[in-house]
Amino acid sequence: MFMLMESLAWAEGTGGGGAAGSGGAGGILSLIPFLLIFVIFYFLLIRPQQQKQKQQQALLDALKKGDKVVTTSGIWGTITNIGKETLTLQIADNTKIKMQRENVSRLRAEDDEKEKDA
Repeated sequence: MFMLMESLAWAEGTGGGGAAGSGGAGGILSLIPFLLIFVIFYFLLIRPQQQKQKQQQALLDALKKGDKVVTTSGIWGTITNIGKETLTLQIADNTKIKMQRENVSRLRAEDDEKEKDA
């Protein structure tokens, strides 16, 4: 029985000798795949999302009266009044709505107007 325990301890590297010194390098090498996965996720998912958020925030900061916009819900309108957190959109001749500033999705281009009429 004692011989069996001794052979198991030696096989695990706890029986003394040079095997204990190489455990640190093996631990670092086992982290490399996880670091590579994180780097890939950063460049493919995290960084583009951060850039998109910065662009959206720049768009919201640059909004001004008279801009033609599209909201996140798909409403097309022209900004008639703008506040710190809200804005008023004119969506028809006598129809205005008040909404949160964050709900502006994008500015309308002149090409969008042609598509709407067609």
